[in-house]
Amino acid sequence: MAKKTQEVDLLQGTLDMLVLKAVSLGPLHGYGVLLRIQQISGDRLEIQQGSLYPALYRLEHEGWIAGEWGQSENNRRARYYRLTDAGRKRLETETRKWREFANVVAAILNLEAKEA
Repeated sequence: MAKKTQEVDLLQGTLDMLVLKAVSLGPLHGYGVLLRIQQISGDRLEIQQGSLYPALYRLEHEGWIAGEWGQSENNRRARYYRLTDAGRKRLETETRKWREFANVVAAILNLEAKEA
């Protein structure tokens, strides 16, 4: 029996950054964003559609992604999203902030009792 990879819970505020990253790799329709995040996380992150679609709307409203209608692989009408220049800048900013935060948390977690 195949071992199931343990899923990781998303910290609040990271969904937008993950969506921007997924779309930065190439235009995707909504369900494609879900699949790409799941794939690049090694199946450890699973985004619910009920969270994704409001995020896509919010990101498009902010001007960080742009959507246009097209045909999916199943010949269905689907909205495809691409990263805008403003979205690229936002992704760079959020990535930098996330890395700084992760470094601070890692430093705290790596402290030994005698160092604190």
